[in-house]
Amino acid sequence: MSGLLSKERIIAKPGFNRWLVPPASIAIHLCIGSVYAWSIFNPALIRVFGVVTPAADDWSLSNVVWIFTVAIVSLGLAAAFAGKWLEEVGPRKVGVVAAMCWGGGFLIGGLGIALHQLWLIYFGYGVIGGCGLGLGYVSPVSTLIRWFPDRRGMATGMAIMGFGGGAMIGAPLKDWLIKTFYRAPDYLGPLSDINLVTNAGRRFAAMADGLHEVTVVGSNDIANMIMPGPEGVYLVNTGSVGIAQAFIALGIIYFIVMMFAAFSYRIPAADWKPDGWTPPDDSARAKKMISTHDVDIDQALRTPQFYQLWIVLCFNVTAGIGVLSVARTMMTEIFGTTLPHIVDSAYAATYVVMISVFNMVGRFFWASTSDYIGRRTTYWIFFALGILLYVSIPYTASQVSVSPSILWLIYFYATTMIIFTMYGGGFATIPAYLADIFGTKYVGGIHGRLLTAWSTAGVLGPLAITSLRDNASSKAINELAVSVNPAIFQSTYGAEITQLQELVDQNTVTIANLMEIVPPGTIDPTSSLYNTTMFLMAGLLGIALFANAFMKPVDSKHHM
Repeated sequence: MSGLLSKERIIAKPGFNRWLVPPASIAIHLCIGSVYAWSIFNPALIRVFGVVTPAADDWSLSNVVWIFTVAIVSLGLAAAFAGKWLEEVGPRKVGVVAAMCWGGGFLIGGLGIALHQLWLIYFGYGVIGGCGLGLGYVSPVSTLIRWFPDRRGMATGMAIMGFGGGAMIGAPLKDWLIKTFYRAPDYLGPLSDINLVTNAGRRFAAMADGLHEVTVVGSNDIANMIMPGPEGVYLVNTGSVGIAQAFIALGIIYFIVMMFAAFSYRIPAADWKPDGWTPPDDSARAKKMISTHDVDIDQALRTPQFYQLWIVLCFNVTAGIGVLSVARTMMTEIFGTTLPHIVDSAYAATYVVMISVFNMVGRFFWASTSDYIGRRTTYWIFFALGILLYVSIPYTASQVSVSPSILWLIYFYATTMIIFTMYGGGFATIPAYLADIFGTKYVGGIHGRLLTAWSTAGVLGPLAITSLRDNASSKAINELAVSVNPAIFQSTYGAEITQLQELVDQNTVTIANLMEIVPPGTIDPTSSLYNTTMFLMAGLLGIALFANAFMKPVDSKHHM
């Protein structure tokens, strides 16, 4: 087995067609890139017991979003280690280990869901699966840069394009698997026909054999149901949301595909170069800041350029990854109540798929474009345009809550899709930027260490968007509750308004069901929950813009 996976075993013979390498790279990245469709799991993970709507014992959105964060952190840390290891053992061995970690992470995560042990999902999908992400991510990048020295940007675009497109395949696959294994809970009937009791913030139905915990689905909850069902009262823990079974199926599928792709890797001989290719002259290199020298992995960490690029990648990723982690939820919260006839569960799932499409297209388009306009200019565009787009989203959210119109939905859709092309383009362009600045000899290892910026962003993005959203949600609930008639509140929830926080903690009171009993004309605050986050992201892009603006060639004292 050691010989089968060795670096020497996969050196291509003379005459090998280099275009046979990108399909293997893209296949692995399509598998691990499904992490970008994590938000497809969110509605199911927060309804494991309630199924139709969250029950008191279900995990919160903040709980499950952090699983995605742990996976991204593990990705960056594994990539930092794997970059140097990759140079020693070659991409095949790294790819095989990646397949075992990514597929195995899903299996362990599925077990954690079945046992309702959140720590097992964090360990399986987050840590083990995240290591698979990092190993799978770095394995094709330096390989394709060496196969395509004439088109570095295009090469990294091809390598990383699959990662951005992973959700395009993964989102509908995950959605289909969840719905295939879904089983609706027992329906007790309309709310008016059931005798409900509230105890410690939970709702119970009084039945012949005693009290049974239930969830109540109102008209505002229907749009967020995984599978359509009637309004009324459902018995907790009697159905299946299908998420555990989906995890297990995905783990098996991804393992098989990634193993096949890993054994398809080939690397060029040390003296190989494309037929008819002449390296660019010094003036062309200087214009695009392309170095003719190499910098060692460890020496690169002693240069200011490494940390400038770290900031560039970190804040570009932070701005996009927070939105990615809650994309489906954000779409339904901003537009689900104002345009419910358009934005339903199926529409939100399609939105996640389109994010993947534009993420993937942006990776290839912007990375290829950078071959002509230079990497620094490309990032100038990312940050200047990105700032304008992020600050426009709160305005769109405020307008749609006052005057619901499909035009605001179209504008939001277009804005976010452009953002995600640049988010993906930033990932695809950074390896070529590194090769330009530090040379190609150790670009794989340097790239791996730079991906710790992705780990940091994986914490900052979801932390910012969930904490700021939770604060905005709590404030909105308190403001809405003040406007509700206390007698109506008591009749609706079976508890005094003084018990509001307890009811909120048990998922009994939400913005959606409060909006059903507030005075007519009250504006639904749901669409504005993400406004503060968008302004913060625009500020981070401003910092990255300055880091990129002051980029200069590496001092000659750092050259090998």
